[in-house]
Amino acid sequence: MNPLNNHRHSLILGVIIAVILSLLIGGTEFNQAGLARWFHIVAGVFWIGLLYYFNVAQTPALADAAADKGGPGGAGITKYVAPRALFWFRWGAVATWIGGAWLLGASFLSAFTFGAVADPGGHSPYYLHTIGTGAWLGTIMLFNVWVLIWPNQKKILGIVAATDEEKAKARKTAGMASRINFVLSIPMIMCMAGATHLLPFIGK
Repeated sequence: MNPLNNHRHSLILGVIIAVILSLLIGGTEFNQAGLARWFHIVAGVFWIGLLYYFNVAQTPALADAAADKGGPGGAGITKYVAPRALFWFRWGAVATWIGGAWLLGASFLSAFTFGAVADPGGHSPYYLHTIGTGAWLGTIMLFNVWVLIWPNQKKILGIVAATDEEKAKARKTAGMASRINFVLSIPMIMCMAGATHLLPFIGK
């Protein structure tokens, strides 16, 4: 069986190749921080990639489809694409947050309190302020996914029974929460990268 014929098998193959390369390059010594960072980044690419897809491709396309009275409409997207994309989207959000918490480790509370709680990891105030800001932005985004976007998307997609009025309200709520996440993701990524790479436009 060719693993490239199935997206799940392809994902597993990618993980296997990454593990083999890690062993070849770094040896057999286990590095928990490196594994946590890798998991966090891969999960984040799934989550944020789909967030960008929704905001710059699917939502505008569905609006155009609705306005095109003689066109094929957006039923195919809402029936086949959106539910699958939302599955990877919402669980990618959970995996990203868990990966971030794993990566922070003993510094978790120090980061979320911007250094008000003593940091066992001995990180600089710059790191704690920057990574803490990114962590809070990611947490707000995770809240939006599970509390505002997904429950309302279930109404929009017909997974949960809803009247036309309720669906219209759900579209507005889910759309606005998704757009807020789209906006917040940009400074979040800046903070996540800036914490470890000391980007000059953050003041270092």
